[in-house]
Amino acid sequence: MCDAVVTLKKGEGRILKSGGMWVFDNEIAKMEGNFENGDMITVHDFDGYPMGQGFINLNSKIRVRLMTRDVSREIDRDFLYERVKNAWEYRKKVVDTGSCRLIFGEADFLPGLVVDKFSDVLVVESLALGIDRLKEQIIEILKEILRQDGIEVRGVYERSDAKVRQNEGMERVKGFIGKEFDTNVQIEENGVKYLVDVKDGQKTGFFLDQKYNRLAIQKLCKGARVLDCFTHTGSFALNAAVAGAREVTGVDASELAVEQASKNAILNGVQDRAKFLCRDVFELLPELEKKGEKYDVVILDPPAFTKSRSSIKNAVKGYREINLRAMKLVKDGGFLATCSCSHFMSYELFTETIGQAARNVHKRLRQVEFRTQAPDHPILWAADESYYLKFYIFQVVDEK
Repeated sequence: MCDAVVTLKKGEGRILKSGGMWVFDNEIAKMEGNFENGDMITVHDFDGYPMGQGFINLNSKIRVRLMTRDVSREIDRDFLYERVKNAWEYRKKVVDTGSCRLIFGEADFLPGLVVDKFSDVLVVESLALGIDRLKEQIIEILKEILRQDGIEVRGVYERSDAKVRQNEGMERVKGFIGKEFDTNVQIEENGVKYLVDVKDGQKTGFFLDQKYNRLAIQKLCKGARVLDCFTHTGSFALNAAVAGAREVTGVDASELAVEQASKNAILNGVQDRAKFLCRDVFELLPELEKKGEKYDVVILDPPAFTKSRSSIKNAVKGYREINLRAMKLVKDGGFLATCSCSHFMSYELFTETIGQAARNVHKRLRQVEFRTQAPDHPILWAADESYYLKFYIFQVVDEK
């Protein structure tokens, strides 16, 4: 049991009591005992009732991140082994584990830690001080557990270079953990091959959360003319091409991403049908509309337009604009796949924004399906931050 104790104010700790894992700075009445930032402490309710153990950081608005509800449990190697083993056993049941997210922070009860597996390479992102101290031990445990299933990890790369680390009073870091290796890794997903740059690619190098959403668009793309906006390294575009699209155009503002997407097209032997442009999507869509271009399928997979509540209004404008433009480019009876990866853009707000866009351009939407992130990014109820990806497929029809 921890020596230091954090006591909540009366009526606070609502997130914790409903199953969440965070205690915010303004929920705390008092802190007792000696501790350093990153240490484990015990959390008590206002009346002294023990609510769990977590690590504390006075630099962060998320003052405590809970590790366990059991205040008598030692946070030792056995504890970490159990957590990691549970995470791996879960993935084996719910996803193709060739490449997948092995640990998804709070949703795997290891707050602040993300580990992605790309074939035989692990990419680690640590976003909280307490878990940062444990990351190397967790990686060694993960290697050991994978080895039991005949998977030998070739190398580990750290991508703890997100800005949010600064909110924890931590420096942004990236580099090898252990021996150096070739950081361009080939993976295969849904029958599509990719070269993933784990060193310089966005986030951890590739967006695994869209795995089954990419698969879902394949059946719509046979013989189709497809426009894939914010293509990154070409993932949706390549799924369309491999599924038999007659012509695919992928668009991204990053030259590096477009270069990688073009290489991925060659890797899959679809370079004759999948072409990539380095353009700003917001500028390109009106140009295509002016030219009278029409597509059977348009895909929108933009970056998060908002990473805070304060910028939601601008984000809504952005989502409405690109969806409105995209609908104009879909031929009557064609399909629109559209998503938001921002936690702050709620399902209700995203749905309402798409509805507004459709009304503005006099289109009717027939919902084919609504999807979310792949199950290796599990949504932990009450930990709202774990639910972020909203993905719709619509048939777009003219008003009749």
